[in-house]
Amino acid sequence: MSASTVTSKGQITIPAQVRAALGLEAGSRVEFVEVEKGQYLLVPATDDVQSLKGMLRNPRSPVSIEDMNRAIAERGAGR
Repeated sequence: MSASTVTSKGQITIPAQVRAALGLEAGSRVEFVEVEKGQYLLVPATDDVQSLKGMLRNPRSPVSIEDMNRAIAERGAGR
């Protein structure tokens, strides 16, 4: 088990063994994912935005900018 101390600025040093296991290096980004109340996972944020391509299917019919703006306005007015 690896441990680290939080500094007065809220920073921690990730132990070398953990960095190596996660493939982290200087400049790497990480995400803190809450798995349950009070428990988080430290996950490397290595995927770029291009990896999201293809996750959503194309709409069956094109949607106009006017339709999008109308839907946004209607949804916003309902709050």
